[in-house]
Amino acid sequence: MDDLQKESLKNLSELKLQAVFVNDNANHDFEIISSEEELKNAVHKVIEEHNIDIVIMGTKGASNAIEHFMGSNTVHVLKKIKDCPVLVIPEELEFVIPKQIAFPTDYNRFYEKSVLESISAIANLFDSMIRVLHINTEKKLSITQEFNKKILADYLENNHHSFHWKSDYTDKSTTITTFIDENKIELLAMVNYKHSLLETILNEPVIKKLAFNPTVPLLIIPE
Repeated sequence: MDDLQKESLKNLSELKLQAVFVNDNANHDFEIISSEEELKNAVHKVIEEHNIDIVIMGTKGASNAIEHFMGSNTVHVLKKIKDCPVLVIPEELEFVIPKQIAFPTDYNRFYEKSVLESISAIANLFDSMIRVLHINTEKKLSITQEFNKKILADYLENNHHSFHWKSDYTDKSTTITTFIDENKIELLAMVNYKHSLLETILNEPVIKKLAFNPTVPLLIIPE
C-alpha cells in the first residue's frame, strides 16, 4: 500500500468516525471506499455497484467562471452522472430543516414521476412547502406549458405547494437568487437535461453566471 492510499484511508476513517459521532439515527451505517480512479468515474462506479439513491457533495468553489459556484469536481461529476440525484452543499453551511423548497421550471418539459420523486420525498420527510417558480419570457403559457403545469400540480397535490411567476427582467441567475432570498428558501431543486434551465444558467455570460451563487443546498436531478 503506497503513501497516498494510506493517507486516503486515514482521512476516510477519520471522516467516518466524525459521521458516526454526530449521527443520532441507529439505522445509519457508514462505509468507506478508497479509489485511485478519477472522481467522476469512481462515483459512477460506486452508484452502479451499491445501487446508490443520492450523491452528496460539498463545494469548494473555483476560479473558473463556469465552475464558480460548484467547483470543478462537482461539475465533472454532474456531467458524468445521469441516473442519480446529486445534492450539492455550499461550503461551511450549517444544516437547517428545508421547510421551503424552490423548484424552478419553464413548463416546457413533461417530468416523469421518477424525476419528481426526489423532491416529493424530501418534502414529505420534512413537511416542506414546494414553491414552483416560473421565470416567464412569454406573455402567456402555451398549450404544452399549461398541460405540463397541470400534470405537475396533480403530482404535487399531496404536498404543500404554490406556483410563482417572475419576469425575466435581468437574467435567470439573479431572478432565482432573489427568489431564494425573498422566500427564505432552504433547498433549491433543479432538473438537469439538455436545454434545461440549469444548462441555460451555466451557459450564460460570465457576469450573469456569477450571480448564480446560491447559499442553500442544490438538489440536481438528472432526466
